[in-house]
Amino acid sequence: MINIAGVTNFPISLICFVLLGCGNENFAVTDPPEELPAALATEATYVGAGQCAECHKDQTAAWQGSHHQMAMQVANSNSVLGDFSGIEFKHREQATSFYLRDHQYYVRTDGPDGNTHEYPVAYTFGIHPLQQYLIELDGGRLQALSIAWDSRAKSQGGQRWFHLYPDQRLDHQHPLHWTALDQNWNFMCADCHSTNLHKNYDLKTNSYQTTWSDINVGCEACHGPGSRHLQWAMTDDKPIQDKGLTITLANPATQNWAIDAQTGIAKLDSSTANQRELETCAQCHSRRSTHIPGAQAGGKLLDHFNLALLQAPLYHADGQPNGEVFVYGSFLQSKMYAAGVTCSHCHNPHSVELRASVDTLCSQCHSPERFAAAEHHFHPPQSTGSRCVNCHMPAKNFMQVDGRRDHSFRIPRPDLSTTLNTPNACSGCHQDKSSQWAAKILQQKFGAPENHYGQALHAGLHGDLDAEKKLLDLIQDVKQPIVARASAIRLIPDYLTAQSAQRLVQIAQEDEPLLGLALAQSLDQLPEQLRLMVGVPLLFDQMEVTRSLTANALTSAAIEQLPEDVQWKFSEALASYVASERFNSDRPESLVNLASLHAQRGNTAQAEAFYRKALSIATHYTPAYINFADFYRVIGREADAEGILQQALGKAEDTAVIQHALGLSFVRQGRHEEAMPMLKASAENKQAQSRYIYVYAIAVHSAGNPDQALNILETGFNQFPQNPDIIHALISIGRESGNLEIARKYEQLIRSQ
Repeated sequence: MINIAGVTNFPISLICFVLLGCGNENFAVTDPPEELPAALATEATYVGAGQCAECHKDQTAAWQGSHHQMAMQVANSNSVLGDFSGIEFKHREQATSFYLRDHQYYVRTDGPDGNTHEYPVAYTFGIHPLQQYLIELDGGRLQALSIAWDSRAKSQGGQRWFHLYPDQRLDHQHPLHWTALDQNWNFMCADCHSTNLHKNYDLKTNSYQTTWSDINVGCEACHGPGSRHLQWAMTDDKPIQDKGLTITLANPATQNWAIDAQTGIAKLDSSTANQRELETCAQCHSRRSTHIPGAQAGGKLLDHFNLALLQAPLYHADGQPNGEVFVYGSFLQSKMYAAGVTCSHCHNPHSVELRASVDTLCSQCHSPERFAAAEHHFHPPQSTGSRCVNCHMPAKNFMQVDGRRDHSFRIPRPDLSTTLNTPNACSGCHQDKSSQWAAKILQQKFGAPENHYGQALHAGLHGDLDAEKKLLDLIQDVKQPIVARASAIRLIPDYLTAQSAQRLVQIAQEDEPLLGLALAQSLDQLPEQLRLMVGVPLLFDQMEVTRSLTANALTSAAIEQLPEDVQWKFSEALASYVASERFNSDRPESLVNLASLHAQRGNTAQAEAFYRKALSIATHYTPAYINFADFYRVIGREADAEGILQQALGKAEDTAVIQHALGLSFVRQGRHEEAMPMLKASAENKQAQSRYIYVYAIAVHSAGNPDQALNILETGFNQFPQNPDIIHALISIGRESGNLEIARKYEQLIRSQ
């Protein structure tokens, strides 16, 4: 008989982080007056960039032709860059034709039914280094074609059609097919490529009526709605500071930066508010999901957006970007951010160009006598290796041709590459040399490297034996980047001790928005009693997203036994959470979240309906199957749980977790002979987690095969060399079976940590 004590299915955490990018602002921020003149007290509305252009001619001229101005345009002869001369492009077996007829641009390609159709191109999307094309489908959907135009010069490999997923076969049922959810403009792209966008999704009809005031990223995307500013311009009584705008910005040239003679680095000699400018840019230039709609320039980022922290697979363990993370999360790690640098110090937000050539730009704050010298970069002058950005802002290609630079402005750390398997700028150029070679040279030049927060995050990600200590040390080190400390909070629930639990309780009562958000994001992973101790203060947090996520995590708690003010805050925040998930109900993530909420409240029929709706719009979405099956398990319908998992086997993206869950379902039903092959398949799956290997080994051992179990665990140890469950199982089963050699080997490993 298989006996897997304490093993059950764990619902997958459902936080969807969406991609996109938007506008920088030109200036550092000054706070508006608390009270406005009566004439300007009405709520501001959007007036359009054309109104702004009548007075702000220089800014408009700079904006014309910029990435913001051309973020999205009606498809016509002025906007389309691609070759629509009847050319045919082939990807795998699928041929796609691009042609022009009666001044209308067309694409002929495979559609949502798998058959070939003709589609008119509605809009262009972006401009350089690639341009995409939007096609309208039923229900008000705009979909981004996955074949794009490379708008780089021919000498750079451009002026050609190319596929964004060249190595994948994408039929009409694939989640990355151009007609699928993940290529939907209304949800994935729209709010950062247009101004004052309203998605207007209707769950009942599964349709959109999306609107905007400017089709592109216009003035009001960064300055806020302009109607009160127009009123201000037309009145004789003009208050100077606010000018009727939701955010006012002061020229960074008025700030005083002085080069420190000792370090060669400039310091800001007076404190200047920069957070609101950064957070205005970050509304689009960050990896985030829209949690509360209605954000405007100048608003608090975490009142509207759920920010992705330094988590895999979006970031490498040391915080370098691995996925499309759109700058803000990287910049928060930087010493530039800590020193008071803002976007507008380097970027002109109207033209979206750098304010100077790259090295000249750096030399404004970093003395060229010290940092442009061979003694610093030890490369020949004017060589590729001597350029600041190639060492401190290495680029990574996204969308095949779009090289994006890391805005964490980091020191290259080839030593971390050898231990954390992270990239480094040195090896990016010297590809014929090892990271050890580069690390040795840097140590000779600059001495032994400092400890790095990436070492703690890596320990947490990989289940190292000393993970709790490293993560707690990082959380408590106020000299470390706040985003790294927040990321450690996300990881520490897996390693809780009394000490780390007490620290989480303390953080919940502090006033640090990003740490509060991290607590709210991980709250459902805490034991119930600790969840209440941490969660109740978060219901009073200043940021609405934090309060909202907290309420959802506390849904199963005995809120009715708490003081009235806590109950009121909980109800208010839970209403916000439900509204957020309904706003995002065009996505399976939110539908599953709503289903889980109904399940916790005992609303079985509603929970079941939302789970089925999620699977109807995303048949590949693994968490919907796992959570739906777990819902059935909890209410005692194990046969239905098995049915959902059987259905998932041929459809879900992550087959390992489905195999694992199905194996456990067989165990609960007493069908042990069927369980073992499924647990084996999950443990040997290339997507396997350490837990699947551990559970399979325990099952094999409980079936009377300790030697086989030890072999499985040793194989698992090779994949997950610091996992405590695997190590302790090796010791326990080794001793129990008389294999003292193995037991002592892993006991020694623990003692050596």
